[in-house]
Amino acid sequence: RGDLSSEKEKLIRDKLDEAISHGYEILKSSGNSTEAIIETIKILENSPLFNAGKGAVFTNNGTIEHDASIMNGENLNAGASTGTMHVKNPIDLAYSIMTKSSHVFLSGSGADDFAKSQNLEMIEQEYFYTDFRFNQLEKQKNSVSKFGTVGCVAIDINGNLAAGTSTGGMTNKKWGRIGDSPMIGAGNYANNKTCAVSCTGSGEFFIRAVVAYDVSCLMEHKNMSLKDASNEVIHNRILKIKGDGGLIAVDSKGNIAMPFNTEGMYRACKSSNGKEEISIYR
Repeated sequence: RGDLSSEKEKLIRDKLDEAISHGYEILKSSGNSTEAIIETIKILENSPLFNAGKGAVFTNNGTIEHDASIMNGENLNAGASTGTMHVKNPIDLAYSIMTKSSHVFLSGSGADDFAKSQNLEMIEQEYFYTDFRFNQLEKQKNSVSKFGTVGCVAIDINGNLAAGTSTGGMTNKKWGRIGDSPMIGAGNYANNKTCAVSCTGSGEFFIRAVVAYDVSCLMEHKNMSLKDASNEVIHNRILKIKGDGGLIAVDSKGNIAMPFNTEGMYRACKSSNGKEEISIYR
């Protein structure tokens, strides 16, 4: 709480409200879950308040690189990219990879080239620069790196689930480091049989624990509820290997879970049964 002013907290809450309300209206108008998560995430990517798109953090060498992934629970189709530097909205690229290529995961300049071939909006690195993130880099160069992610999960009127995740990764990251966000099964997963999951936290640990898929796996093979499976993974399994973070998830029945084992996690949800929440701390 000490790192977040009341003014910035209000800005974050307002932007979360804008994003969740926009996605909800798409679903309410019979839009599909994939469309809803893309448009919701783009609102967050276009805001300097979050570690994705416009607000992404700096690498150790002063560049800004993006990772993103998306998955369709109906057919298990997925798309992901890592290390892009000129795609304005990385979630759009992940979707194009999923729908317009025969691949799942593209990286670096190749991913940027594919984005150009799909006529996605490309911009110079200067667009992503924010004083807040640059100052954060200077503070972090001799200390533990910070992380952050944006994500969205949804179920539509046809019962189809989808999950999307987008991030700038770790502040001060080196050597082309890749976290869990663009990795299907680690930071992002969707399956109509079980749930849709998007993760945020210490990526190395989420990769080792295959967190997003683990929630689905516990539901499918141990018949656990979404709440129990999510809590088991976040409050037990990931903690045992000293990982911290959280996830957002929705199951095939529309139940929502947003567990985290840190002091706070930006989160919002809205459902047709009237459940609505916008929160930061416990």
